[in-house]
Amino acid sequence: MTEQQTFPPTRAAALGRLKSFLPQAGRDYAAMRNHDLPDHGHPHVSRLSPYIRHRLLTEEEVAQAVLGRFSLASAEKFIREALWRTYWKGWLEMRPAVWSDYRSGLSAALDAMARDPALHQRVAEAEAGETGIAAFDGWMRELAGTGYLHNHARMWAASIWIFTLRLPWEIGADHFLRHLIDGDPASNTLGWRWVAGLQTRGKHYLARPSNIRKYTGDRPIDAGLERLVQEAAPLSGPPAPERRPAPRGSDPQPGRRTAVLLTEDDLSPGFVLERLKGVAEPVAHATLCSVEARSPRGAAAPVTAFTRGAIEDARARWADKLGSRGPADATADEITAWVAETGIEQLVTAYAPVGPAASALKQIDRAMADLGGTVVQVLRPWDAAAWPHATHGFFRFKEQIPGLVSHLMR
Repeated sequence: MTEQQTFPPTRAAALGRLKSFLPQAGRDYAAMRNHDLPDHGHPHVSRLSPYIRHRLLTEEEVAQAVLGRFSLASAEKFIREALWRTYWKGWLEMRPAVWSDYRSGLSAALDAMARDPALHQRVAEAEAGETGIAAFDGWMRELAGTGYLHNHARMWAASIWIFTLRLPWEIGADHFLRHLIDGDPASNTLGWRWVAGLQTRGKHYLARPSNIRKYTGDRPIDAGLERLVQEAAPLSGPPAPERRPAPRGSDPQPGRRTAVLLTEDDLSPGFVLERLKGVAEPVAHATLCSVEARSPRGAAAPVTAFTRGAIEDARARWADKLGSRGPADATADEITAWVAETGIEQLVTAYAPVGPAASALKQIDRAMADLGGTVVQVLRPWDAAAWPHATHGFFRFKEQIPGLVSHLMR
């Protein structure tokens, strides 16, 4: 099965998958969520993450559907897992320098790999799934072939990459971000930092052969497991920077020629249009695609195809409310040229969290400021409520979950 068949890039496919998974979101998920069973289609997890990452389906919608069927106590494990992405994004929004530091570290690691043929060869073998560690090699092939990995497999693979293969963690994180259809700067970067022991200082994750055997069914994965490092110190690095206040977003202004911009970070723009009611009528819309900027090595074809397909699906569904059609899958430079040509004074979009789309929006905003215009980033109410609580570890954040979802309960 190809990645396009596995993850059709449409909201309809997302809603269909949510509907089929709902009966399993309670006790079944709590009991079986750690089992990594790709040969059976990962039956015990929702595989909604590609849709949530691009917000073809939002965290709030998923929580509402689950809590319409189960109590919070019954579905607590699944609700928590769905909100990890919300938490990671909020944490990184308040510490954006962590993303910048990762990108700088990646650049240095790639330079070192270019200078060192032996390191280049070891990275190439790991990325191709040719290390001789059968479980790890299988995960690398699954990632390349489907654009997806079970969460448990992601932790195991990252741990083996860092502590057994002793490869730069930034290159491993980059490999994931290039190939995961659901990859985003926050969850991917911070997940790798957590495994390495950089996120929670001094606490790292070591993959255990017994744990891998327990949760991978009857697959032939024993070869090479004896090589797994069982004693290792966490990686060292600077402490996380002081957090800044959570973002507030901005509001559209009346009396300005307005266009709507869709980005791959939020493809459910209904809340943006609600904010525009009675303020400004969109005269046009465009779509910004920053998928290739996720990595200096570019994104894998399945990631690019899903992202572009998801953007086009959103555009087709909302076109009658967005004004005339502007550039599609455009770059920041193309959007800037279009704004100048059409006299757009206000480009309104959903708030883009730390990452390539946010960087592109900053570039567009600087160019528009020279023309007397501005980019307005509207913050989703869900994020406005949740992100300020991502101040420390997830276990402090989870204490806020009942309050965050209380309005969604039956």
